[in-house]
Amino acid sequence: MERHSSNGQKVAEFLEKHPKIEWVMYPGLPSHPQHAVAKKQMKMFGGMMSFEVKGGLEGGRTLVEGLHVIMLAVSLGGVESLIEHPGTMTHGPMFDETTEDRRSGGISEGLVRLSVGLEDPDDLIRDLQQALDKVVC
Repeated sequence: MERHSSNGQKVAEFLEKHPKIEWVMYPGLPSHPQHAVAKKQMKMFGGMMSFEVKGGLEGGRTLVEGLHVIMLAVSLGGVESLIEHPGTMTHGPMFDETTEDRRSGGISEGLVRLSVGLEDPDDLIRDLQQALDKVVC
C-alpha cells in the first residue's frame, strides 16, 4: 500500500500540472474538495484516481490507446497500473448510452479512471506523457 500510495501521489501531481488535463480527482491533492477530511482520516491516499482529458471523447480514447506500460482494462485495483475510458468502454454508444445519458450519470467524455500500480513511477509518468503528447485538444 505504501508503494501504491506513493506512486498514486506522484502520478496525480504530474497529471494535475499537465496542460492537456482539465482536472484530477485524487484525495491526496490539495485541490480535492475533501482533501482536509481525507488527511484527517487517512495515512495514505492510495492509487485510485479519475481525471478529465482535454479533447473530449477522442482525447480520452487517444490517451488510453496510446499507453505502453499502463494497461487498458475495465477492472481496476491490481498491482499493475490499469486505466479505463468510460466514454468508449463501459458507458459508450455500444451500450446504448448517449452523451446525455453519460452526463446525467456524471461521466464526461474525457473522463479517465486510473489505478496506479507498483511499477516505477517515473516509467508511469513517461508513459502518460508520451500518450498525452498524441492528444489533440
